[in-house]
Amino acid sequence: MMEIVRQLRSAPNLLTLLRLIFLPFAVIAVLKGYYGWALVIFVIAGISDGLDGLLARLMKQQTVLGQYLDPIADKLLLSTMFLVLLATHRIPLAVGVLVFSRDIIIVIVCAVLYATGVMRIFRPSWLGKANTVAQILTVLFVLLHEVRPDVWIAKGRQLGFNVTVALTILSGVHYVLRVALDLRHAGGEDQRRASARQK
Repeated sequence: MMEIVRQLRSAPNLLTLLRLIFLPFAVIAVLKGYYGWALVIFVIAGISDGLDGLLARLMKQQTVLGQYLDPIADKLLLSTMFLVLLATHRIPLAVGVLVFSRDIIIVIVCAVLYATGVMRIFRPSWLGKANTVAQILTVLFVLLHEVRPDVWIAKGRQLGFNVTVALTILSGVHYVLRVALDLRHAGGEDQRRASARQK
């Protein structure tokens, strides 16, 4: 317990916790129609995300807790913003359904494989990372469009929707195929070990 408290007190993890504190204020700003404030909060949260990783490396304060806390905070912020913008009809229903369906399926698959002991390590793919970047930029353009509905911003928002949909489908299919190949490889290794023991 004391080790967890010590790790929480590190500057990078405090920044990560601050990012979580921003979350309800960003949601309230969107629900109240204060999109300018929501945009500012989202940008500050993004800057803090870059800073905590930089601080962790410069100050040599990389912790086990931070390795779990940082991606959880990122995903929670992004998913919540996507959900609240979907609920307020700022993001098309089809885009939101695809994004959340992919995330839910991945979480269920990972949980089942981890609980059964079949797989313990789940590596992020470059397509998954690209999808996250696309979602972040989409949220930025959606909020910016509510502040200044310029033509270039509207085009950027629509491009964000299209790219997010494409990467959501591609990264989802890629993830399923990669897990299937990993399971097949693991099954082959088990069979070889069993054969070696019998010999």
